[in-house]
Amino acid sequence: MTTSTALITADLVDLDLPAGDRAAVVRSLAERLVAAGRVTDLDQFLADIEAREAQMPTGLEGGIGIPHCRSAAVTAPTLGFGRSAAGVDFGAEDGPADLVFLIAAPAGGGDAHMTVLAALARRLVRSSFKDTLRSATDAAEAADFIAKEVSA
Repeated sequence: MTTSTALITADLVDLDLPAGDRAAVVRSLAERLVAAGRVTDLDQFLADIEAREAQMPTGLEGGIGIPHCRSAAVTAPTLGFGRSAAGVDFGAEDGPADLVFLIAAPAGGGDAHMTVLAALARRLVRSSFKDTLRSATDAAEAADFIAKEVSA
């Protein structure tokens, strides 16, 4: 069954994140990972994300937030994606993020999340990648686009 091992699926995409602060937005995406069976303990996962965020903000220029962590609560390498009309402060110097990528890696998963992070970072320098995600109207299309781009 490929859906359980796919990095990102439509149910891990929220094209209309609820307005709120960074913690609320991360929780909203993390709840999708729990519902999909990718995260077994929401509180543990959120604590691990928060600990990582405390080391260094995960906001990038151009309206991007990439909260990420390794966690014992994660069952498989997973990428959640959300879009925020209001924008969310992830600590980038140029302001809030409207595109948020939540990268979850198992604690013993080696460098899997760094590979995803690197692939994502390479795509995020391309305005066409960001523009496609900013104009996406369907979660499944957005998930397919991200999966194709990040694993390419």
